[in-house]
Amino acid sequence: MSTLLLINPNTTASITALVLKHAKRFANKGTAVRAVTGAFGPRYIASRIGYAIAGHAAVDALANDTARKDAVVLACFGDPGLAALKEVSKVPVVGMAEAAILQASAIGRRFSIVTGGERWKPMLEEFVAGQGMSARLASVRTVAPTGADIARNPKAALALLAKGCASCVREDGADVVILGGAGLVGLAATLRSSVEVPLLDGLACAISMAEGLAKQRPADTRAKPAAVDSVGLSKGLTRLLSQT
Repeated sequence: MSTLLLINPNTTASITALVLKHAKRFANKGTAVRAVTGAFGPRYIASRIGYAIAGHAAVDALANDTARKDAVVLACFGDPGLAALKEVSKVPVVGMAEAAILQASAIGRRFSIVTGGERWKPMLEEFVAGQGMSARLASVRTVAPTGADIARNPKAALALLAKGCASCVREDGADVVILGGAGLVGLAATLRSSVEVPLLDGLACAISMAEGLAKQRPADTRAKPAAVDSVGLSKGLTRLLSQT
C-alpha cells in the first residue's frame, strides 16, 4: 500500500478537509491518503505575497511531518514552494498545477485554466511559462469569487465557472480545460456535462500522478543540496536544512 501526503499551504482547515475528502475518492483502493495544513500564512492564497509565504509554509509542513509517505501532493493550484519541496524531499513531490498541465497536454493540443480569484491570471500564466508550456496555453480565465468563496458556497459559482469554461473552448480555442484551485476540487464532475471538451480536476490529476510515482519508487540520484545555516525557523525545518 502506498501513502500519499497532501500538503495544503493555505491555513484554513476546512480547505484541507475538502481536499482530503476528494483525494480519498480520487485515489485507488490501495492508496492511503492523509493531509496537513500550513502552520502560518494566508487563510487562502490569492495574491503574490500570499503565494510567497505559502511556499515557506509548504516546506515547513514537509519538514515537520515525520510519518511515512511514498509521495507528496502539494494541494494548492499554482504550486507554491514546489521547486523547494522537490529539492529537499526524499520522495516524489507533485503539484496540482504541474500535474494538470502535463495531463492536459497529453490529452489535447491547447489547454485553458479556469480558477477563482482575479489575481491568479498573471500568476498562472507565469507558472505555465516557467514549466515551458506557454505554447500549449490557450488562456487563463478567472471568476471574481476566490477559491475560498467558492469552497464556502460552490453552488453560487457554478454558473460563472461554466461560462468561463465555455469561453475557453469557444473563444480561446482550448481543447482541454483545467478547473484549478483547492477550493474548487470536486466541481469538475458537476460541470463536466456542460463543457464541450475534457474538463480536468487539478487534484485528480495530482493524485493519479503521485500514485504512479509512488508505485515506481524512482531512485533519487540528484546531487544533495548544501546545508543552509538559518535562524528563526521551526525546529523541523531547521533540522531538515541542516541535513540537506
